[in-house]
Amino acid sequence: MGTPEQGSLRGRTLFITGASRGIGLAIGLRAAREGANVAVAAKTTEPHPKLPGTIFSAAEQIEAAGGRALALPLDVRDDEQVRAAIERTAEVFGGIDILVNNASAISLTPTRATDMRRFDLMHSINTRGTLLCSKLAAPLLARGVNPHILVLAPPLHLEPRWFAPHLPYSLAKFGMSLCVLGLAGEFAAEGIAVNALWPRTIIGTAALKVALAGAPPEALRRARSPQIVAEAACAILKRDSRAFTGQFCIDEQVLREEGVSDFSAYRQSGVREEDLLTDLFV
Repeated sequence: MGTPEQGSLRGRTLFITGASRGIGLAIGLRAAREGANVAVAAKTTEPHPKLPGTIFSAAEQIEAAGGRALALPLDVRDDEQVRAAIERTAEVFGGIDILVNNASAISLTPTRATDMRRFDLMHSINTRGTLLCSKLAAPLLARGVNPHILVLAPPLHLEPRWFAPHLPYSLAKFGMSLCVLGLAGEFAAEGIAVNALWPRTIIGTAALKVALAGAPPEALRRARSPQIVAEAACAILKRDSRAFTGQFCIDEQVLREEGVSDFSAYRQSGVREEDLLTDLFV
């Protein structure tokens, strides 16, 4: 695939958690179109009854799109699995240039309705998983080309309206945001960028369909496709890691900065821009 280039994704190696489907896969496919190497690190090795895609089917799609892929079974809660997956990626591709902390668990329930096992699951995947992957990938990233850590996490808004309806999830998700804030400062001297990316609207993934199982079908039509997040992610990952770090980005704004003004390709036919549903935390 050629030598890695700063300002390009050609030949650069991405380690993406939760990359078997949804936004993680979309980022992998977008990077693959430029000739990137993608480690597909996720739990799904067998087809899920409700959610399509496995690490193996994702790897096939990435290679068909023009990249090189490595399918890695990974539970981000397991320290040794994360360590082994990162080492394997470096062994196969010669290093790691980009870490995308995309894996996440969600439960939009208030405190009294949240089982503590679900609370622990969200924190161990969202906050702890982000910190663990970043910690173990950092030594390799420090030797990478224009190294970036990108976290799928919301802007840091400490307002009651973002916590009261689903405090357990908000704590776990804002924990990822705090990782961005802290790691950006911690890794700045090594030239490793750490940024957050969040969608302005809800994104139509299979996981969203499960989360909105009781919602009217029309709600799902009012979502954008994962491709808008993938385009924004890849734009961020091409920016100078020493100059662009510690930022909380919104997908649409990133693309506007890149000169995009028409977003119709990311929504379903017949749905107006003003009818799109705004995502949480925006």
